[in-house]
Amino acid sequence: MIDSAFIARLTELLGPKGVLTDTNDLEPHLKEWRGLYRGGARVVAKPASTAEVSAVLKLCNDAGVPVVPQGGNTGLVGGAVAPEGSLILALGRMNRIRAIDPVAHTMTVDAGCILADIQTAAEAHDRLFPLSLAAEGTCQIGGNISTNAGGTAVLRYGNTRDLVLGVEVVLPDGQTLEGLRPLRKDNTGYDLKNLFIGAEGTLGIITGAVLKLYPRPRDVATAFVAVPDAQASVDLLSLARGQSGDTVTTFELMNRLSVEMVFRHVPGCSDPLSEVSPWYVLIELSSPRDGGGLTAALEEILGGAMESGLVTDAAIAQNEAQGAALWRLREEISDAQKFEGGSIKHDISVAIADVPAFMTEATEAVLALMPGIRPVSFGHVGDGNIHFNLSQPTEMDKQVFLDRWAEVAHEVHEIVHRFGGSFSAEHGIGQLKVGDLEYYKSPVELEIMRRVKRALDPKNLLNPGKVVIP
Repeated sequence: MIDSAFIARLTELLGPKGVLTDTNDLEPHLKEWRGLYRGGARVVAKPASTAEVSAVLKLCNDAGVPVVPQGGNTGLVGGAVAPEGSLILALGRMNRIRAIDPVAHTMTVDAGCILADIQTAAEAHDRLFPLSLAAEGTCQIGGNISTNAGGTAVLRYGNTRDLVLGVEVVLPDGQTLEGLRPLRKDNTGYDLKNLFIGAEGTLGIITGAVLKLYPRPRDVATAFVAVPDAQASVDLLSLARGQSGDTVTTFELMNRLSVEMVFRHVPGCSDPLSEVSPWYVLIELSSPRDGGGLTAALEEILGGAMESGLVTDAAIAQNEAQGAALWRLREEISDAQKFEGGSIKHDISVAIADVPAFMTEATEAVLALMPGIRPVSFGHVGDGNIHFNLSQPTEMDKQVFLDRWAEVAHEVHEIVHRFGGSFSAEHGIGQLKVGDLEYYKSPVELEIMRRVKRALDPKNLLNPGKVVIP
């Protein structure tokens, strides 16, 4: 129970700067990015060290107080929303880069480090930390790890799970798992770190991590490409990977409506191509070799693709500024869609070869279910992850549209399931998709997840109601 005595004890542990109870101070922690949920917690704990996290969790464990961890609060499935009676554990004060080893290509960081700051620190040592997503200026690495974030470079470097060598985790009872080992090989039993990566703070609080770094790219080629259909994009991906020496870092698919919304609502964004196309691809090649040859290679690839009909037009960036302008067309889609009213979003994945068939079947299904619905389809076709977002029909009331979320999502997820795909490719489960997890996971998978949850968090105090119900 959170009462005056609990707040007093918490303040003793963290100091006055480490405890927020004022309504104005709480407000940023209660809002959820999509506006689907609103938190009701009345206290935020802001520890400045792993030892303080440990002390807070021990206090909460003894008092029976639920704890909801919160990083940059940029999640999309309600995973960081804290109900009344719970404590928000915000790790933003833990923002120290503990060590960088350029020789071993590793970086050890606090969980509260902003992703963009980690990227900048790596670049200062002539290295690359490749995780990149639209919220990188706000999101924190602890949240990225806890949700196993994807982003735009998964095709080349993998998900966040693939970029983590070790983690430091505080367990629900306050014990600390010291796992900050920079080893590339360690076959000493269960790989415990992967229990916590993607667990969304339901098993323990990640307070630190050892990250993999890579050589910094010195040669980058970017193009915005028009393709006649989704099948052409998949064929172009295969062609580009083969002919570029597998230097494709990013391969993002966008339908026309998604980029039209950017043109309409984002100042400074305009169509780089003269003719309208139903589909577009943002493709980027990169290499640590400083030879300037990738732009020529990309020109050759796209030239051949035009001759074969896979590409109808293309704009290749001639400098860094042009490349950034092309990237904005992809990165601004989610924000631009907000101006078009209500949206029902799906973060799905299927096998890359199945992307075109999924697009066709899902689009036909939602149009039959709700005439006038506007599919805003875009995403990381290079790894099969599509954001199949749906904007409300222009004449429909927003709330009437959103009230059909469950019906529409079920229709889309059933199609994904038939393709053997996933209803949550990179955003996680949170509270939004707990029902989907219960519905689509096998009984054996669910029981194993519940056993793990009960073993590590027997009182169900860490982010209760998220991911799996024990």
